[in-house]
Amino acid sequence: MKKTHFEWDDEKDKENQARHNVSFSLAQHAFLDPHRIIVEDINHSGEEERFYCIGRAGEGIMTVRFTYRGNAIRIYGAGYWRKGRKMYEEQNKVH
Repeated sequence: MKKTHFEWDDEKDKENQARHNVSFSLAQHAFLDPHRIIVEDINHSGEEERFYCIGRAGEGIMTVRFTYRGNAIRIYGAGYWRKGRKMYEEQNKVH
């Protein structure tokens, strides 16, 4: 059985760092959050299913856009966005 791993396009990573100040290597940490949320990107119209992982990483709650390709989780975007943080906080309310 092959182990799941992360992959990304280096140019996309550089663009993401310039635009959102977040590296894809840091974005991987959101997947380690035991309270993370995975939601499908229903607005994506391409052939490939895409998802969001919303979890704690670095300085706060990060939203990571990704897809599954075989045993790889391919990251194609990440940032600290209010909408993701709000969803995370609502999902993880302490009762």
